[in-house]
Amino acid sequence: MTDTRSDTVSVVERTRPVAAGGAIVGAHYLGRTAAFVLAEEAIVLSEPDGEPRRVAVHGGAILAAAGDGERIVSGGDDGKVMATDLTGESRTLASDPKHRWIDHVALGPDGAVAWSAGKSAFVLPRSRGMEEGAREFAAPSTVGGLAFLPKGFRLAVAHYNGASLWFPNAPKAEPEKLEWKGSHLGATVSPDGRFLVTTMQEPMLHGWRLVDRKHMRMSGYAARVTSFGWSMGGHWLATSGATQLILWPFQSKDGPMGKQPRLLAPSEHRVAVVACHPRQDVVAAGYSDGVLLLVRIEDGAEILAKKPGDAPVTALAWSADGLLLAWGTESGEAGIIGLA
Repeated sequence: MTDTRSDTVSVVERTRPVAAGGAIVGAHYLGRTAAFVLAEEAIVLSEPDGEPRRVAVHGGAILAAAGDGERIVSGGDDGKVMATDLTGESRTLASDPKHRWIDHVALGPDGAVAWSAGKSAFVLPRSRGMEEGAREFAAPSTVGGLAFLPKGFRLAVAHYNGASLWFPNAPKAEPEKLEWKGSHLGATVSPDGRFLVTTMQEPMLHGWRLVDRKHMRMSGYAARVTSFGWSMGGHWLATSGATQLILWPFQSKDGPMGKQPRLLAPSEHRVAVVACHPRQDVVAAGYSDGVLLLVRIEDGAEILAKKPGDAPVTALAWSADGLLLAWGTESGEAGIIGLA
């Protein structure tokens, strides 16, 4: 199929444009309000009916953001970790005493927040206030990614030559080391907690089955993987980085070991960002030419959600009920698609 996709079913006409006012690096939902994280300083909140609201959050670039439906936690080059809620109120969760950039953030069980600055990873349980301070883990090198495990209070910290599994509530316990040579730049844990997958500086993924530390090498990409997401039930890991949507199978106890990925929605342009539908086996895939597709995993059926534009799609988010899809681009174009 060509990139024009003139014969593809379309929902483009259901898009409500949003004036974001800047390059968009992330998108999240707070209830039914879409939140567009801008590259500089602000978050734009857009309700289904109403004008978008710009909320000043950071004093410079926003480098990382995560959401849990109730708040967006963001990190910036101002050395601050901020939490922004539906009302637009932002409060400071932490300020780095050395004024280092906050490179990564992650949200965990019971409202816990994790972030990193340089070689340090921090966790602040919701039960602890700022006055009590966050717990700190000194990684062997610059932190590349963070991901909480779904069971138990553990944080996966990606770094050079592997990853560490850290128990913030057990400061005297030695973190579990998972080794693999190279630079690990992102991390995600399967919803059942059985697998840890990291993105690499090279165009590939690496994974471990945590029960026995068996390795999984997932290659075949044209570019470094910068976006990934788990399908409903954690059966598939959808990824960017190629001129087609690549999904790795995780249904069995061996995950993708010895198996080939599913390749869907081929294009002349690379997939730049992905987001899995919360209730159906559907993936939203944004491409480097601005195209946005909704792709059904079972048979690869496609629906066109956005036509080509002047910039890559850089942000995607589904509402919790899966009836709204927010998208944003590098040039600041943004929209919300109603699928009811």
